[in-house]
Amino acid sequence: MTRTPDMSAAGPSQGAKAPSGGSDPAQRRSVGAALLPGATLGVLGGGQLGRMFVHAAQAMGYFTAVLDADPASPAGLVSHHHIQTAYEDPDGLARLAALSDAITTEFENVPAQALRTLGAERPVAPAAGAVAIAQDRAAEKAHFDRCGVPCAPYAVIGSAEELAAVDADRLLPGILKTARMGYDGKGQSRVKTREDLAAAWQAMGGVPCVLEKMLPLALECSVIVARGADGACVHLPVQRNLHRAGILAVTEVHEGNVPPALAEQAVAAAKSIAEGLQYVGVLCVEFFVLEDGALVVNEIAPRPHNSGHYSQNACDVSQFELQVRAMAGLPLTQPRQHSPAVMLNLLGDLWFARGPHAQTPPWAAVLALPGTHLHLYGKADAKPGRKMGHLNVTAATAEAARATALQAAALLGIEPF
Repeated sequence: MTRTPDMSAAGPSQGAKAPSGGSDPAQRRSVGAALLPGATLGVLGGGQLGRMFVHAAQAMGYFTAVLDADPASPAGLVSHHHIQTAYEDPDGLARLAALSDAITTEFENVPAQALRTLGAERPVAPAAGAVAIAQDRAAEKAHFDRCGVPCAPYAVIGSAEELAAVDADRLLPGILKTARMGYDGKGQSRVKTREDLAAAWQAMGGVPCVLEKMLPLALECSVIVARGADGACVHLPVQRNLHRAGILAVTEVHEGNVPPALAEQAVAAAKSIAEGLQYVGVLCVEFFVLEDGALVVNEIAPRPHNSGHYSQNACDVSQFELQVRAMAGLPLTQPRQHSPAVMLNLLGDLWFARGPHAQTPPWAAVLALPGTHLHLYGKADAKPGRKMGHLNVTAATAEAARATALQAAALLGIEPF
């Protein structure tokens, strides 16, 4: 099929001309039938996850279109098409639908209504309904309950009456979280008493919140699953995670990083959650492991996740290729991890490790270490707390990967782990 090139909304040239729009109506599909390379895959959101999705799609022979208002968005800079509008702009959404054969999202806080609008024109994976549940902690908790997956004891607080009705003996001390728009530790407050709880809720503007009982944690882990429209579901190995200040700092993935029975339980729970949503795409499920060995689910992310970045260098199929496959209706093969791995999150703080003015970290020294793989996101300005990239470290053994990762951390000014 011949298409007329149209680069009016395109980013920098990618060599090959990008097609101007989706396939002919007769060849458009519902989610589940294969979209082969040469089609155009759209993504709502232009951040680093979108950028890595675009790279994976292009490597497989797809054209790409990104909608993001930022002219310097990481994904927009490398996509065949960059539509520079807000997420809810009708003209922008129409343009994305016209360009794309199927559409995904790169993070959960895009407006679910935008996905619904796009879904009326093109296959969208994940669907708006699944993303809407991930956007609302109360709806998310209710979904966990329906799936029979245990989570921390909680209460939904949306009014002064619900605040007054909180069972303090059962839920305090706890963590108060805004029901919507919270990520990387934002929109959260630890509370010990009723007075703390009331003050925190008022400080959050009295918006709907979820109060979770604070539990004694032994470790944190996550599972990334990819599910197709045909119900096929595969998963990456269980990832052991370390968070600092609410932001993922380190992920370690190797045989025995969590007890085998616990890993099996986590994978089964993640698949149950995806099945309950009739999910299509890549889904990350984060878990807490308690001091008594019990596993409880924390939250879901309807997209690739920081804790899965190691798969780019340690697995034969990365989480981003899984996202392309699920979205395009291609076969989902079970990924194989061929190397133990450690992922270090690279925040903008590292650019200020040697003084008040931004300085480029010592990449040459880091890359002199065996098995190091640097991934930077194309962001022009480093800022404290801003995700600038990640470093994957692979080795023949878990001990060697960890030793090299600690050397890299020392060079970069990252606290040891």
